Amino acid sequence: MQSLICFRFRISPWRRAKSLSAARRSGTYGSLHLIYRESCCSINQHNFLKSVREICRLFPILDLPSSTGLSSKMVFSALLSLCLVSCAGAVMIGPTADIHIANANVAPDGFTRSAVLANGLVPGPTIKANKGDVFNLNVIDSLTDNTMLRSTSIHWHALASPGQTRQLIARISLGTVFFQKNNSWADGPSFVNQCPIAANHSFLYTFPTAQQAGTFWYHSHLSTQYCDGLRGAMVVYDPQDPNKSLYGMAISTLLFRQFSDCKVLQMSTMYDDTTIITLADWYHGPAQTLGAIPTLISTLINGLGELIISIHSAQLLSFIPQAAMLAGPTSQLAVVSVTFGKRYRFRLVSLSCDPNFIFTIDNHTMTIIEVDSVNHQPLAVDSIQIFAGQRYSFILNANKTVSNYWIRTVANGGTAGFDNGINSAILRYVGAPVQDPATNVTTSVAPLNEINLRPAAGQPPVPGKAVPGGADVNINIAITLDFTTLKFSINGFEYIPPTAPVLLQILSGAQSATDLLPSGSVYVLPPNKVIELSIPGGTPGAPHPFHLHGHNFHVIRSAGSTAYNFVNPPIRDVVSTGPATTDNVTIRFVTDNAGPWFLHCHIDFHLEIGLAIVFAEDTATVSKSTHPPAWDQLCPIYDALTPDQL
Repeated sequence: MQSLICFRFRISPWRRAKSLSAARRSGTYGSLHLIYRESCCSINQHNFLKSVREICRLFPILDLPSSTGLSSKMVFSALLSLCLVSCAGAVMIGPTADIHIANANVAPDGFTRSAVLANGLVPGPTIKANKGDVFNLNVIDSLTDNTMLRSTSIHWHALASPGQTRQLIARISLGTVFFQKNNSWADGPSFVNQCPIAANHSFLYTFPTAQQAGTFWYHSHLSTQYCDGLRGAMVVYDPQDPNKSLYGMAISTLLFRQFSDCKVLQMSTMYDDTTIITLADWYHGPAQTLGAIPTLISTLINGLGELIISIHSAQLLSFIPQAAMLAGPTSQLAVVSVTFGKRYRFRLVSLSCDPNFIFTIDNHTMTIIEVDSVNHQPLAVDSIQIFAGQRYSFILNANKTVSNYWIRTVANGGTAGFDNGINSAILRYVGAPVQDPATNVTTSVAPLNEINLRPAAGQPPVPGKAVPGGADVNINIAITLDFTTLKFSINGFEYIPPTAPVLLQILSGAQSATDLLPSGSVYVLPPNKVIELSIPGGTPGAPHPFHLHGHNFHVIRSAGSTAYNFVNPPIRDVVSTGPATTDNVTIRFVTDNAGPWFLHCHIDFHLEIGLAIVFAEDTATVSKSTHPPAWDQLCPIYDALTPDQL
């Protein structure tokens, strides 16, 4: 993660602060006075030295006249102390970039473990583009830790919605939701759309944004690998955003080219990278060792969280050395900075592997304007329940007393409460003291209810007839769990990844469900037809957040409701099935995007034990589709790996 640092310089005779902590409290290090109002720059919290050197390169303040009494070391130290009171943001790359996948030791909650990282970060860097750009993302696999998988794949989650130009955007095994229009080779799920990328190899994903804009994400789509860290946010900005009047589009960045009298010689603009909020669950052992029902250890907000070691589960204790058995906070909290009187668009992204979260900001309401990359009519709420894979944009009006306010995330598992900052971050107004908030938990009076979401003008209407079952193809799925084997089944079949990707099978001549593997888990769908899918609630492990690749869909019946909406239901790509046995979530989409598309529970531990099927859409068109030559090499390279290289 990065920190957005706002400051103003004032020169006076050098007076060394008694200590770094004193400098942090006073906002002064020697003669460098830090006032968080005038200018902003970004510093990488996970690589302080490199980032500060980059700041020094951008601000040529090292070539100072001797009369200032400042040295390079003084400036360096001042910037470093400034990091300690900075606010949370995000490292951004793209639309053309290398994504280096490697192992490294990290401690986002204070406990050090080996993880799977994109460009060395937890979460990975935010990948950005403007509407109309083309992504060129080169995934380089440098994984070495044999306690976890060394191969990978990335999925780009959620580009392209019904009625928009459906350019299927690369779905790689890292799990981003970009809809690949007739480009299913780039979708990413291992053994559905590709073989994994082997260690010491790379694969280039090229895909257009076309007419899509909004909030997306990416993640590994190989086994439970993204639970070990390989996940991050993705944003496609719309220069003509219809909601731009509701919030500030960008943050002004003042670049100081002269280190006296605070003279500004250049002003630039950067994306609103500081308004991305990611939520993630975190574990202290490799995901593949945690079992089917792991215990949530920590909640990370923008990659940071507190670990309060008062849990006595076998999973926790097995990974924590005796010397670490302490009570109390072990890490920093993420800080989100706002300026009084301004309105912000925050992009809330659930990178969760398992839990859903209830997200609140003390004393503030949130106005939702985007749901899973689709613009919706403004809806004011004071709490948001967000499931794995879902995204929301909301407007926050920073109109409260200048102070600090708790940002809270209540997970449906793990350690409850907010003692010592667990499950929390801080909303800090510019000018507020650098201290923990004193605000109290309040009862939500306007929680988000999915049935109240309405698409913005210009979104496509519900396809099919305005009656239940009024589609060309109606599919009901029954979910069961074998409590002996701890395996899920859909309509009697556990999803077991095939040895050859479904796409490769189709390209090799398989066309019917009887020919496609895994047997019983592939549903062949005809082109240009309306599909209605009903998913019951109240099943073991519910609520299940189901994600459909390759499409957005209309939610004509939401969890918690018995009514159907054929006029203006929400449009999204991840939907909760609901916890009640009376729930029967129903969605509709049109088969206008040829390819094999995964439908699965986005609780990754449920997917791992079989909760998925594949829709093979328009196999005749898929069999004639093209793909880059490098795609053909993925399977031979992967199949030649030894077990310790997988």
